[in-house]
Amino acid sequence: MPRPIEALIHQRSLAHNLARARASAPDARVWAVVKANAYGHGIDNVFEALRGADGFALLDLDEAQKLRELGWRGPILLLEGCFETRDLELCSRLHLWHAVHCEQQIDWLAMHKTHEPHRVFLKLNSGMNRLGFTPAAFRAAWTRLNALPQVDEISLMTHFSDADALRKGTDGIAHQLAAFEAACADLPGERSACNSAATLRHAARVGGDWVRAGIMTYGGVPDFPEHDAAHWDLQPGMTLRSKIIAVQQLQPGDTVGYGSSFTADKAMRIGIVACGYADGYPRHAGSGTPVLVDGQRSATVGRVSMDMLAVDLDALPNSGFGSEVTLWGQGPKGNVLPIDEVAQAAGTIGYELMCAVTRRVPVTVERIEH
Repeated sequence: MPRPIEALIHQRSLAHNLARARASAPDARVWAVVKANAYGHGIDNVFEALRGADGFALLDLDEAQKLRELGWRGPILLLEGCFETRDLELCSRLHLWHAVHCEQQIDWLAMHKTHEPHRVFLKLNSGMNRLGFTPAAFRAAWTRLNALPQVDEISLMTHFSDADALRKGTDGIAHQLAAFEAACADLPGERSACNSAATLRHAARVGGDWVRAGIMTYGGVPDFPEHDAAHWDLQPGMTLRSKIIAVQQLQPGDTVGYGSSFTADKAMRIGIVACGYADGYPRHAGSGTPVLVDGQRSATVGRVSMDMLAVDLDALPNSGFGSEVTLWGQGPKGNVLPIDEVAQAAGTIGYELMCAVTRRVPVTVERIEH
C-alpha cells in the first residue's frame, strides 16, 4: 500500500478562478500564468482547465515547448524574455512572444536571422526595480526596437510591486501607474500591467489589453489577510491531504517531536500524520498551524519532521487512526482550509507552499468532465 499522502489538482476550480480573472477585467484578454510548472500544480495537470485563456505566460523554454506539444496554438509569452542569443531560434520555431527588458536582448534581436519578425513586450521598470527599462530609457528602447526588421509588433508592459496595497501609506499602484502612462503616452501597441492583485483590485482603473492571472488562478489570494478567497470567490486549485497513521496519548509534561518544542499541560490525544518537510510541508510551521481532521478544524502540535507531523485530537473524539487530514485545500465534508491561512501561520506565503510540494507526493487530477 502506498504512503497515504497525495496532492489533488481540481481542474474545475482552476477553470472557475480563470473565469473570475476574466470577469474582473472584462475588456481585457487573460494570460494564464503557468511559470514554475504552473505554480507547482503541473502544466500537464492544469492545461485542460486553463485552455480557455487567451494565452499562457511563463519563463522557461521547455515549459513553452510542452504547451505546444499539448496542442496549444495560441500566444505564449516569455515573461523574462530570452536568456541568451540562441533562445531566439526556439522563439522563432515555437512562435513565442517574449519580453524585452534590457539592451542586451535588443542586441540579440538585431543579430538574429529570422524569416518571421518577433512579437515583443517592452518592459518598463516603473518602480519594482527588478527588470525593465527606466522611464528615461524606455522611449529610446522602443525606437531602437521599432527600427529592427526582426521585430513586428511591440507591446508595452510593467509590473506592480504593491498592487495588493499591503504596504502602508500607499494606495498600491498610483506612482507606478503614473510612470507607466507617462512613458507609454502616444506610443502604439497593446498594454499589460495587471498582475493578480491589480486584476482583482484595480483592473477598471488600470485598463489595458492583457491581464496576467497568476496566483489567483490557483486559488491563492494576493492581498491576504485583508481579503480571503471567499471574498474574491476563488477556489483551491490544489488540496494536500494525508491520513493519521498513529495515535499517542500524552500525559502532562510529555513533549512532542524533535527539540521537545511542545509540552502537554494536560492529558491529551494527538495523531501522527504521514506528511513532513520532505513532502513540501513547511518545517517552520510551528504548533497551532491549522489543519482539518475529518473535515473539522484542528492544529499541528510540535515540530514538523521529515516524514511526519502531529495534530491535536483532543476535541475530536471520533477521529483517530486512518482519519483524513487536510493540510490545505478542500476537506472531505465541503470545508475549505485556505492555503493562505496555513502559509500565514508558517510565516510564509501561499505561493511558496504550492511550489514546494515535492516529487515524492503522488498527484491525482480531478478532471473536468466534457
